[in-house]
Amino acid sequence: MTQLLYRYSFAPHVPFKEVERTLLIAIWGAEGLHGESRVRLEAGHYFEREKRAGVIDASTPVGRDINRLFVGCICREFGERSFRVERIHAHSEQPQQQPQEICA
Repeated sequence: MTQLLYRYSFAPHVPFKEVERTLLIAIWGAEGLHGESRVRLEAGHYFEREKRAGVIDASTPVGRDINRLFVGCICREFGERSFRVERIHAHSEQPQQQPQEICA
């Protein structure tokens, strides 16, 4: 099973609490497109304040939309040079567990 992930890292000047809020806005946007229950079932993400980084699963249409919404909002709010993003293809033979949400 191949899983497509996007790993984000943020510049020191970017308030990480605002990054977490922006993720929540992207999730709410995806709920508007796909419905709350589908987002709960198909959206995976994990962010760590200490590392100023996070991962959003893009293996499903819901996850891809969350990534698009998140990048659009982050670019507008903090600028294109405020973060880095890299695409990761993770290979696993076991079903992936949904990461838990870490939004305050």
